Amino acid sequence: MIFSEELKRRADFAESVLKSYLPEEKGYEVRVAEAMNYSALSGGKHLRPVIMYAVYQMYGGKEQVVEPFMAALEMIHNYSLVHDDLPAMDNDMYRRGRKTTHAVYGPGMATLAGDGLLNLAYETALKAFSVEKGQTTTESIIKALKILSDKAGINGMLGGQSADVDAEERNRKLDLQELLYIHEKKTACLLESALMIGGCLCNVSDEELKKLEDIGHYVGVAFQIEDDILDVTGDEKILGKHVGSDAENGKVTYVTLKGIEHAKKDASDMTESALAIMDKLPESDGFLRELVISLVTRQK
Repeated sequence: MIFSEELKRRADFAESVLKSYLPEEKGYEVRVAEAMNYSALSGGKHLRPVIMYAVYQMYGGKEQVVEPFMAALEMIHNYSLVHDDLPAMDNDMYRRGRKTTHAVYGPGMATLAGDGLLNLAYETALKAFSVEKGQTTTESIIKALKILSDKAGINGMLGGQSADVDAEERNRKLDLQELLYIHEKKTACLLESALMIGGCLCNVSDEELKKLEDIGHYVGVAFQIEDDILDVTGDEKILGKHVGSDAENGKVTYVTLKGIEHAKKDASDMTESALAIMDKLPESDGFLRELVISLVTRQK
Protein backbone atom coordinates (compact mmCIF):
# COMPACT_ATOMS: atom_id res chain seq x y z
CA MET A 1 0.00 0.00 0.00
CA ILE A 2 1.34 3.41 -1.00
CA PHE A 3 -0.05 5.53 1.81
CA SER A 4 -0.45 8.79 -0.12
CA GLU A 5 -2.39 7.08 -2.88
CA GLU A 6 -4.60 5.20 -0.42
CA LEU A 7 -5.30 8.40 1.53
CA LYS A 8 -6.35 10.17 -1.67
CA ARG A 9 -8.61 7.28 -2.66
CA ARG A 10 -10.31 7.31 0.72
CA ALA A 11 -10.56 11.10 0.77
CA ASP A 12 -12.19 11.03 -2.68
CA PHE A 13 -14.73 8.52 -1.39
CA ALA A 14 -15.43 10.68 1.67
CA GLU A 15 -15.96 13.69 -0.59
CA SER A 16 -18.36 11.76 -2.81
CA VAL A 17 -20.36 10.82 0.28
CA LEU A 18 -20.36 14.44 1.46
CA LYS A 19 -21.50 15.72 -1.95
CA SER A 20 -24.44 13.33 -1.93
CA TYR A 21 -25.87 15.07 1.16
CA LEU A 22 -25.14 18.72 0.29
CA PRO A 23 -28.03 21.02 -0.72
CA GLU A 24 -29.19 21.69 -4.25
CA GLU A 25 -28.49 25.19 -5.47
CA LYS A 26 -31.98 26.36 -6.39
CA GLY A 27 -34.85 28.60 -5.35
CA TYR A 28 -34.74 31.67 -3.14
CA GLU A 29 -32.22 29.89 -0.89
CA VAL A 30 -29.77 29.41 -3.77
CA ARG A 31 -27.18 31.85 -2.43
CA VAL A 32 -26.84 30.22 0.98
CA ALA A 33 -26.76 26.79 -0.67
CA GLU A 34 -23.92 27.98 -2.90
CA ALA A 35 -22.05 29.33 0.14
CA MET A 36 -22.60 26.08 2.05
CA ASN A 37 -21.28 23.99 -0.82
CA TYR A 38 -18.32 26.33 -1.32
CA SER A 39 -17.50 25.96 2.38
CA ALA A 40 -17.90 22.19 2.52
CA LEU A 41 -15.96 21.46 -0.66
CA SER A 42 -12.95 23.59 0.14
CA GLY A 43 -10.18 21.19 -0.78
CA GLY A 44 -9.53 19.59 2.61
CA LYS A 45 -8.38 16.01 3.13
CA HIS A 46 -11.65 15.00 4.82
CA LEU A 47 -9.61 13.41 7.61
CA ARG A 48 -12.49 12.97 10.05
CA PRO A 49 -14.80 10.99 7.73
CA VAL A 50 -11.79 9.06 6.44
CA ILE A 51 -10.90 8.09 10.01
CA MET A 52 -14.52 7.22 10.84
CA TYR A 53 -14.85 4.96 7.83
CA ALA A 54 -11.50 3.27 8.51
CA VAL A 55 -12.53 2.44 12.08
CA TYR A 56 -15.94 1.25 10.90
CA GLN A 57 -14.29 -1.11 8.40
CA MET A 58 -11.69 -2.19 10.95
CA TYR A 59 -14.47 -3.59 13.15
CA GLY A 60 -16.16 -5.31 10.23
CA GLY A 61 -18.71 -2.68 9.19
CA LYS A 62 -19.89 -3.01 5.60
CA GLU A 63 -23.13 -1.05 5.34
CA GLN A 64 -24.18 2.47 4.34
CA VAL A 65 -25.23 3.44 7.87
CA VAL A 66 -21.84 5.07 8.45
CA GLU A 67 -22.15 7.41 5.45
CA PRO A 68 -24.64 9.94 6.91
CA PHE A 69 -22.38 10.25 9.95
CA MET A 70 -19.31 10.73 7.74
CA ALA A 71 -21.01 13.60 5.92
CA ALA A 72 -22.44 15.07 9.12
CA LEU A 73 -19.09 15.21 10.90
CA GLU A 74 -17.43 16.87 7.91
CA MET A 75 -20.23 19.45 7.78
CA ILE A 76 -19.71 20.24 11.46
CA HIS A 77 -15.96 20.59 10.94
CA ASN A 78 -16.41 22.93 7.99
CA TYR A 79 -19.07 25.06 9.67
CA SER A 80 -16.60 25.68 12.49
CA LEU A 81 -13.95 26.80 9.99
CA VAL A 82 -16.38 29.18 8.28
CA HIS A 83 -17.19 30.82 11.60
CA ASP A 84 -13.53 30.82 12.71
CA ASP A 85 -12.60 32.81 9.60
CA LEU A 86 -15.25 35.52 10.11
CA PRO A 87 -14.16 39.14 10.75
CA ALA A 88 -15.54 38.89 14.30
CA MET A 89 -13.31 35.87 14.95
CA ASP A 90 -9.92 35.34 13.22
CA ASN A 91 -10.69 37.50 10.16
CA ASP A 92 -8.80 35.19 7.82
CA MET A 93 -9.12 35.89 4.10
CA TYR A 94 -7.55 32.66 2.83
CA ARG A 95 -7.79 29.01 3.80
CA ARG A 96 -6.36 26.03 1.92
CA GLY A 97 -5.06 28.35 -0.77
CA ARG A 98 -8.33 30.04 -1.69
CA LYS A 99 -10.55 32.81 -0.37
CA THR A 100 -12.56 32.08 2.74
CA THR A 101 -16.34 31.96 2.62
CA HIS A 102 -16.85 35.44 4.07
CA ALA A 103 -14.30 36.86 1.61
CA VAL A 104 -16.42 35.55 -1.27
CA TYR A 105 -19.99 35.78 0.04
CA GLY A 106 -19.73 38.44 2.76
CA PRO A 107 -19.85 37.93 6.54
CA GLY A 108 -23.65 37.76 6.76
CA MET A 109 -24.06 35.01 4.18
CA ALA A 110 -21.00 33.20 5.54
CA THR A 111 -22.58 33.16 8.99
CA LEU A 112 -25.75 31.67 7.51
CA ALA A 113 -23.70 29.13 5.53
CA GLY A 114 -22.06 27.97 8.76
CA ASP A 115 -25.43 27.79 10.49
CA GLY A 116 -26.81 25.90 7.52
CA LEU A 117 -24.03 23.32 7.58
CA LEU A 118 -24.48 22.74 11.31
CA ASN A 119 -28.22 22.21 10.97
CA LEU A 120 -27.79 20.07 7.86
CA ALA A 121 -25.31 17.92 9.76
CA TYR A 122 -27.99 16.77 12.19
CA GLU A 123 -30.58 16.40 9.42
CA THR A 124 -28.06 14.18 7.62
CA ALA A 125 -27.03 12.08 10.62
CA LEU A 126 -30.69 11.30 11.32
CA LYS A 127 -30.90 9.68 7.88
CA ALA A 128 -28.85 6.81 9.30
CA PHE A 129 -32.14 5.39 10.57
CA SER A 130 -33.43 4.99 7.01
CA VAL A 131 -30.40 3.51 5.21
CA GLU A 132 -29.06 -0.04 5.17
CA LYS A 133 -27.87 -0.79 8.70
CA GLY A 134 -26.72 -4.41 8.67
CA GLN A 135 -25.64 -5.40 12.18
CA THR A 136 -25.98 -1.86 13.54
CA THR A 137 -28.75 -1.53 16.11
CA THR A 138 -31.12 1.40 16.61
CA GLU A 139 -29.57 1.86 20.04
CA SER A 140 -26.11 2.17 18.47
CA ILE A 141 -27.33 4.86 16.07
CA ILE A 142 -28.82 6.80 18.97
CA LYS A 143 -25.53 6.42 20.86
CA ALA A 144 -23.61 7.65 17.80
CA LEU A 145 -25.91 10.68 17.54
CA LYS A 146 -25.20 11.50 21.17
CA ILE A 147 -21.45 11.28 20.58
CA LEU A 148 -21.76 13.52 17.51
CA SER A 149 -23.74 16.20 19.34
CA ASP A 150 -21.76 16.06 22.59
CA LYS A 151 -18.38 16.35 20.91
CA ALA A 152 -19.54 19.31 18.80
CA GLY A 153 -21.36 21.20 21.57
CA ILE A 154 -20.57 23.38 24.55
CA ASN A 155 -18.78 20.53 26.33
CA GLY A 156 -16.80 19.79 23.19
CA MET A 157 -15.58 21.78 20.19
CA LEU A 158 -17.80 24.79 20.86
CA GLY A 159 -16.56 24.97 24.44
CA GLY A 160 -12.97 25.06 23.23
CA GLN A 161 -13.74 27.76 20.69
CA SER A 162 -15.54 29.87 23.28
CA ALA A 163 -12.60 29.66 25.71
CA ASP A 164 -10.28 30.71 22.89
CA VAL A 165 -12.43 33.71 21.94
CA ASP A 166 -12.99 34.69 25.57
CA ALA A 167 -9.26 34.83 26.23
CA GLU A 168 -8.69 37.00 23.16
CA GLU A 169 -11.57 39.38 23.89
CA ARG A 170 -10.44 39.88 27.48
CA ASN A 171 -6.83 40.22 26.33
CA ARG A 172 -5.97 37.54 28.85
CA LYS A 173 -2.81 35.46 28.52
CA LEU A 174 -3.46 31.73 28.61
CA ASP A 175 -1.57 29.36 30.85
CA LEU A 176 -0.70 25.86 29.72
CA GLN A 177 -3.70 24.24 31.44
CA GLU A 178 -6.23 26.47 29.68
CA LEU A 179 -4.43 26.20 26.35
CA LEU A 180 -4.53 22.40 26.58
CA TYR A 181 -8.26 22.62 27.38
CA ILE A 182 -8.76 24.64 24.18
CA HIS A 183 -6.71 22.18 22.12
CA GLU A 184 -8.51 19.19 23.63
CA LYS A 185 -11.96 20.60 23.00
CA LYS A 186 -11.49 22.65 19.86
CA THR A 187 -9.47 20.09 17.91
CA ALA A 188 -9.41 16.69 19.61
CA CYS A 189 -13.15 16.35 20.20
CA LEU A 190 -14.08 15.93 16.52
CA LEU A 191 -11.30 13.38 16.04
CA GLU A 192 -12.59 11.52 19.08
CA SER A 193 -16.05 11.66 17.51
CA ALA A 194 -14.78 10.16 14.26
CA LEU A 195 -13.09 7.23 15.99
CA MET A 196 -15.89 6.57 18.46
CA ILE A 197 -18.75 6.70 15.94
CA GLY A 198 -16.90 4.31 13.63
CA GLY A 199 -16.71 1.82 16.49
CA CYS A 200 -20.14 2.59 17.91
CA LEU A 201 -21.89 1.69 14.65
CA CYS A 202 -20.25 -1.75 14.94
CA ASN A 203 -21.64 -2.17 18.46
CA VAL A 204 -18.24 -2.22 20.20
CA SER A 205 -18.12 -2.23 24.00
CA ASP A 206 -17.91 0.89 26.14
CA GLU A 207 -14.39 -0.16 27.10
CA GLU A 208 -13.43 -0.22 23.44
CA LEU A 209 -15.08 3.16 22.86
CA LYS A 210 -12.98 4.65 25.65
CA LYS A 211 -9.81 3.41 23.97
CA LEU A 212 -10.91 5.00 20.71
CA GLU A 213 -11.68 8.23 22.54
CA ASP A 214 -8.22 8.24 24.14
CA ILE A 215 -6.58 7.73 20.75
CA GLY A 216 -8.53 10.69 19.40
CA HIS A 217 -7.54 12.80 22.40
CA TYR A 218 -3.81 12.22 21.96
CA VAL A 219 -3.91 12.58 18.18
CA GLY A 220 -6.02 15.74 18.36
CA VAL A 221 -3.80 17.56 20.84
CA ALA A 222 -0.67 16.50 18.93
CA PHE A 223 -2.30 17.69 15.70
CA GLN A 224 -3.01 21.13 17.19
CA ILE A 225 0.50 21.43 18.64
CA GLU A 226 1.81 20.68 15.16
CA ASP A 227 -0.51 23.37 13.81
CA ASP A 228 1.05 25.84 16.26
CA ILE A 229 4.50 24.75 15.11
CA LEU A 230 3.63 25.14 11.43
CA ASP A 231 2.45 28.70 12.05
CA VAL A 232 6.09 29.43 12.93
CA THR A 233 8.04 27.10 10.64
CA GLY A 234 5.63 26.35 7.78
CA ASP A 235 5.83 27.33 4.11
CA GLU A 236 2.93 29.58 3.04
CA LYS A 237 2.90 28.06 -0.45
CA ILE A 238 2.45 24.58 1.02
CA LEU A 239 0.09 25.58 3.82
CA GLY A 240 -2.12 27.74 1.62
CA LYS A 241 -2.47 30.37 4.35
CA HIS A 242 -0.49 33.14 6.01
CA VAL A 243 2.31 32.00 8.32
CA GLY A 244 3.14 33.92 11.48
CA SER A 245 -0.36 35.20 12.19
CA ASP A 246 -0.30 33.88 15.77
CA ALA A 247 2.75 35.98 16.63
CA GLU A 248 1.41 39.01 14.76
CA ASN A 249 -1.81 38.82 16.73
CA GLY A 250 -0.02 38.24 20.04
CA LYS A 251 -1.73 34.88 20.40
CA VAL A 252 -0.50 32.45 23.04
CA THR A 253 0.26 29.05 21.51
CA TYR A 254 1.95 25.85 22.65
CA VAL A 255 5.11 27.11 20.98
CA THR A 256 5.13 30.45 22.81
CA LEU A 257 4.63 28.68 26.14
CA LYS A 258 7.06 25.79 25.73
CA GLY A 259 9.27 26.59 22.74
CA ILE A 260 9.66 24.82 19.38
CA GLU A 261 11.78 21.87 20.50
CA HIS A 262 9.67 21.06 23.56
CA ALA A 263 6.51 21.39 21.47
CA LYS A 264 7.88 18.95 18.90
CA LYS A 265 8.78 16.46 21.63
CA ASP A 266 5.37 16.69 23.29
CA ALA A 267 3.59 16.18 19.96
CA SER A 268 5.78 13.14 19.30
CA ASP A 269 5.14 11.71 22.79
CA MET A 270 1.37 12.12 22.41
CA THR A 271 1.50 10.41 19.02
CA GLU A 272 3.37 7.49 20.58
CA SER A 273 0.72 7.28 23.31
CA ALA A 274 -2.00 7.07 20.66
CA LEU A 275 -0.14 4.39 18.73
CA ALA A 276 0.46 2.37 21.89
CA ILE A 277 -3.28 2.20 22.54
CA MET A 278 -4.03 1.49 18.89
CA ASP A 279 -1.58 -1.41 18.80
CA LYS A 280 -3.42 -3.07 21.70
CA LEU A 281 -6.83 -2.98 20.02
CA PRO A 282 -8.30 -6.39 19.16
CA GLU A 283 -8.37 -5.28 15.54
CA SER A 284 -5.49 -3.56 13.76
CA ASP A 285 -5.33 -1.29 10.75
CA GLY A 286 -2.08 -0.34 9.06
CA PHE A 287 -3.67 2.57 7.21
CA LEU A 288 -4.94 4.15 10.44
CA ARG A 289 -1.50 3.83 12.01
CA GLU A 290 0.15 5.54 9.05
CA LEU A 291 -2.49 8.26 9.10
CA VAL A 292 -1.87 9.04 12.77
CA ILE A 293 1.86 9.34 12.12
CA SER A 294 1.30 11.54 9.07
CA LEU A 295 -0.80 14.04 11.02
CA VAL A 296 2.16 14.98 13.20
CA THR A 297 4.78 14.94 10.45
CA ARG A 298 2.66 16.87 7.95
CA GLN A 299 3.73 20.05 6.19
CA LYS A 300 0.22 21.49 5.84
